[in-house]
Amino acid sequence: MSQLSARQSEIMALARQHGRVQVDELSVLFHVTPQTVRRDVNELCDLGLLERQHGGANLPSGVVNFAYESRRQQASDGKRAIGEAAAALIPDEASIIINIGTTTEQVAMALRRHRGILVVTNNINVANILRAAPEIEVVIAGGVVRHADGGVVGEAAVDFIRQFRVDYAVIGVSAIDADGTLLDYDFREVKVAQAIIETARKTILVCDNMKFSRTAPVRIGHLEQIDVLVTDMSPPDPIVSICAAAGVQIQIATPAASVLP
Repeated sequence: MSQLSARQSEIMALARQHGRVQVDELSVLFHVTPQTVRRDVNELCDLGLLERQHGGANLPSGVVNFAYESRRQQASDGKRAIGEAAAALIPDEASIIINIGTTTEQVAMALRRHRGILVVTNNINVANILRAAPEIEVVIAGGVVRHADGGVVGEAAVDFIRQFRVDYAVIGVSAIDADGTLLDYDFREVKVAQAIIETARKTILVCDNMKFSRTAPVRIGHLEQIDVLVTDMSPPDPIVSICAAAGVQIQIATPAASVLP
């Protein structure tokens, strides 16, 4: 990183914090013209440190997910709002399966106020969040624990999940393609996520808006398999059209939450 200018180093720090940067916002922040910022961003993209996107750039997706602790900090306000909105869709006395992810953890945080619910998870972090809640029974899958994020994966976890038939699944994904394909990085976690979708009567997908501009190599499924999409900004038009055609409800988790048909 020694070849970077001070401003470019600051741009990279912002990209790591938020997952992406926008030229217009950087222009205001650094008190320079958009053209100047664009040159900086283009150089960072040429170095492979960022990927060009309309109006700015993202951190490269590649085939390796961002470090879990870093992802917890990305879009944290939006993820909290998503968690609250998703939890509000789930009544007391319900049974739920929750998979691994920083956004699904926020759903678990909001669920602590619920009464009489059963939560099945392959997410050690979710189990820790909910274990002290006296009105919640937590059941955790067995299998291989990923060091990076506490996810429990493997055939044992898949077989365990398939024993259940729950009211709700709450899942997160790493990316959503413009054609509605749901994507992740780890084929072992994908197998678990597919089993979770199959075992639930209703599936809630929770994702912040960055997932619409990222990519990942392994296919989980398609938006058509989802009942409710909870996100923090209105999705791109192709995603809205796919959801409308498939009858998927879109809920925008903002301070004044709104629902699109």
